[in-house]
Amino acid sequence: MVTRRALLRRLAVLAVGTMVAAASPGTARADQLDDIMAAGTIRISTDFAIPPAGTMSDTMQPTGSDVETAQLLAKDWGLKLEWVSTTGSTRIPNLLTGKADIIISTLSVTPERGKVIDFSRAYTVLQSIVGGTAAQTVTDVAGLRGKTVGVTRGTTQDNRLSPLAGPNGFVLHRYEDDSMMVTAAATGQESLVATSVALVDAIKQKVPQAGYEPKFVLDNFDIAVGIRKGQPRLQAKLNEWVLANLQNGKLNAIYKKFYGNDLPAAMRPPEVH
Repeated sequence: MVTRRALLRRLAVLAVGTMVAAASPGTARADQLDDIMAAGTIRISTDFAIPPAGTMSDTMQPTGSDVETAQLLAKDWGLKLEWVSTTGSTRIPNLLTGKADIIISTLSVTPERGKVIDFSRAYTVLQSIVGGTAAQTVTDVAGLRGKTVGVTRGTTQDNRLSPLAGPNGFVLHRYEDDSMMVTAAATGQESLVATSVALVDAIKQKVPQAGYEPKFVLDNFDIAVGIRKGQPRLQAKLNEWVLANLQNGKLNAIYKKFYGNDLPAAMRPPEVH
């Protein structure tokens, strides 16, 4: 026979369990897809200071490969697009604090980031390099000894080089966004930078006489849409959308428009080979 005290204890345990379940990100709010679709708006965190992925046109309109990717997503889903302007270091905080629904902003897939956010299927790629002036002859990390390297805070290049800087005897100069780093290089403050091929090209265009060029490759990264953890339906819908637009060639067309070549063959389904 269950005593009144035992019954009350069981009811208390059940109540606590219910509250924990309600607070769990994987239960009551399994994902935010319904919220986005109900609002009719998707808030996308994008950096407009990293050409050709994101920049502002002469008429002060967003343009770039990530911009067109975000616009294609919103159009395909029948949603209004709301931009959440970001920098490399604020992309993930914007997502985690609820300022943005997703990230489309040269967000490379790394184990470290995978601990705090989830990713869609990769929709494009990024080659991470060290670039420098013609006078610099470095060919690997060991060649950076005794030098300084400009890098944008919070980027994959920053994360990649930070643990190597001390043991290999070089110094990282961190900038809050890519435009500041590009300006520093273009004005002669940095003769070496760790960034993308596109930004090294941007520096070269600003100061052709310096002969800025890629020196060596750090890594090749898959670039994906970033989402908060515990969003399985949103993640599945994004994966479906990425695959469909790789198959129909639209994501490849965006990449080719801004980077001048096709996405890697291994990334493209057979239908678009």
